[in-house]
Amino acid sequence: MTPMFDARQIRRAFGRAAHSYAGAADLQREVEAWLLESLMYLDDSVPATVVDLGSGPGRAAAAMQARWPKARVLALDLALPMLRQAQPRRGWLRALGGRRAVLPICADAAALPLADASVDVLFSNLCLQWVEDLPAALAGFRRVLRPGGLLLCSSFGHDTLHELRAAFAEADRAPHVSPFATIAQFGDALMQAGFRDPVLEREPMRRGYPDLAALMRELRALGATNALAGRRRSLTGRARFARAAAAYEPLRDADGRLPATWEVITAMAWAPAPGAPIRERGTEIASFPADRIPLRKRR
Repeated sequence: MTPMFDARQIRRAFGRAAHSYAGAADLQREVEAWLLESLMYLDDSVPATVVDLGSGPGRAAAAMQARWPKARVLALDLALPMLRQAQPRRGWLRALGGRRAVLPICADAAALPLADASVDVLFSNLCLQWVEDLPAALAGFRRVLRPGGLLLCSSFGHDTLHELRAAFAEADRAPHVSPFATIAQFGDALMQAGFRDPVLEREPMRRGYPDLAALMRELRALGATNALAGRRRSLTGRARFARAAAAYEPLRDADGRLPATWEVITAMAWAPAPGAPIRERGTEIASFPADRIPLRKRR
């Protein structure tokens, strides 16, 4: 089966964007703030282990370490340069004033190098749109969360950059914008993975740009370049870019700016009790702690 994404391209793009990401990530920081506010649902409970998945420069990981100084906070990202960019942050590599250090780990969201039932809070901000098999990734999240553990995540939804997708479709047959899951698909994937009490919200956000080139520069600064396996491997070329820009032009708003839509999906869900099944490839698989399996002794 041909993969949808080129994983090496994703890693390279975010690695190159390590130095520019912080200056371009206004929307990402806004959504991150929404998710951090949702931690209030934990009340006064203090988690032992917290994971910031797709941590980028580690802002959320640092915020959660400050919130829970005694917790073990892991910052996971696919791009090692992103983790290195975060290292100078206070408290990132060494504990200060009794605070534990955030632990950086270079890892793939689709293959978490974490033990079963070892995480209390799994936080992921705008990372899951780069995961090819969303149900499998969420099943992995469920695997590492302890029963009753909290999943708090966000992703871009189906309508994201639909203007850009349509403009390039007028200029080129090759794909230029990744497909994004609908909120229904996201909810189905959570249920399939066995999460309980999921709460999903959808928030369309719009940004304006002076021209197509400015939008493309921002996407490159964020690392959000075309990483589709079926993308054109040569440069887009001036003629194709000009055709895309011409197709985008009629969308200019009253302020004279080109609109770009970002559909943000946020989700909160809880890991179920031991024994709740995970559905994988049409089969329900359940796991139990060994000490919960009843034994019958022969007389």
